[in-house]
Amino acid sequence: MSNEDTPRDRLQKCLSGIKPDRPPVALWRHFPVDDQTPDGLAAAVATFQKVFDFDFIKVTPASSFAVTDWGSRDIWKGNPEGTRDFVRYAVNQPDDWLKLKPLNPLAGHLGVQIQCLNLVIREFSSQVPTIQTIFSPLSQAKNLVGKENLMFHLRAHPEAVHKGLQTITQTTIDFIRESTKTGIDGIFFAVQHAQYGLMPVSEFQEFGRLYDLQVLEAAKELWLNVGHIHGERIMFDQVSDYPVQILNWHDRHTPPSLADAHNRFIGTVCGGLRQWETMVLGEPADVRREALDAIEQTQGTRFILGTGCVVPITAPGGNISAARQAVNRV
Repeated sequence: MSNEDTPRDRLQKCLSGIKPDRPPVALWRHFPVDDQTPDGLAAAVATFQKVFDFDFIKVTPASSFAVTDWGSRDIWKGNPEGTRDFVRYAVNQPDDWLKLKPLNPLAGHLGVQIQCLNLVIREFSSQVPTIQTIFSPLSQAKNLVGKENLMFHLRAHPEAVHKGLQTITQTTIDFIRESTKTGIDGIFFAVQHAQYGLMPVSEFQEFGRLYDLQVLEAAKELWLNVGHIHGERIMFDQVSDYPVQILNWHDRHTPPSLADAHNRFIGTVCGGLRQWETMVLGEPADVRREALDAIEQTQGTRFILGTGCVVPITAPGGNISAARQAVNRV
């Protein structure tokens, strides 16, 4: 009989501070074109998992999935991260924030994503934990008005933006509740504005954290929630007390290091691998070197090997395999 933990057992030990048979590992990526239909995305996610055998599955739809039904539009232009470019925004005037209405989580593009989750869960729920990507309300607001316009609206018309954020938050909560019914194990909560280079702490607290905590309340019964802090010069301490079990950020590019965060965050840290320099432009030996360094920083406890964000779609399969195999060498 094998003494090897199952992915679920391995992650549960990891979250509890117990050293599993090996450190968990998970990488995720976008699937452009395939992400435009529920069966296309589900099949792409399933194939990726079957090839590389990660310890959890992160379902990564196009970042527009949450805002398309309000009127924003995007197209695939070949971005190597697999992301799509917005070509139309739903919010153009301050009053447009007031016109947003809560969406039905079982209709439109949100309903399509629920269908995708059902397909993935049906195939993997008994084997590998699955989490759904959720963008923070402020991140969704950016995709409704455009990155260049968000700060102007936020500072010149704060009451209108707050009204819009309330609608976005309620819709997101409703979507999480329906997603939970599919059997997901957690959410990947992407926070994109907790960066000192984008806004002061007070502004993030008012327009970001306030709504983030309301959304996360809806996911509190799930056991595998990941908080992702996107970008550089991040406000780690503004997010490290969020009610999530795991934190993920670009640890090789912005403080804190994995070792530092391991002491400052009571949960599990996820990272260790650089997206571009290592996963795309490096070689398997570089991947193994970074992976072993990350394991050493954390003593292999409360740690999941991963990248700071999505693996670019141009990453060689050999490097992805090296990341998966690196944890077996501990």
